[in-house]
Amino acid sequence: MSAKKTRIMYIEDKSAGLNGPARIGRMTFSKSGQSIHYQGRTFQRLGGDGFKANYFDAETGDQFWISGPRKDGRDRLYPSSSKPVEIDADVHDEYWKAIRGEAVAYGL
Repeated sequence: MSAKKTRIMYIEDKSAGLNGPARIGRMTFSKSGQSIHYQGRTFQRLGGDGFKANYFDAETGDQFWISGPRKDGRDRLYPSSSKPVEIDADVHDEYWKAIRGEAVAYGL
């Protein structure tokens, strides 16, 4: 049995509007790549153009924007939000070193 592919990703809840709660965390991809698993939830790809969301929660139908994290930290789809992006503790150091290229996490 092969190991499932995992990756540090950015996820933002779009169910209540353009700027929702956001996190950086490790997600697991399905074999087909059409769904992502994170914190006990399954996210399915949305069809269409992905205007403000590209995935939905398979159980609730809530919409989310999920993407790879950016090196410059500007992960929000609509960056005018002042809401902080949380980083899961289990990926914190790896995120700052491998993604952001920083030796120390500033501002946390």
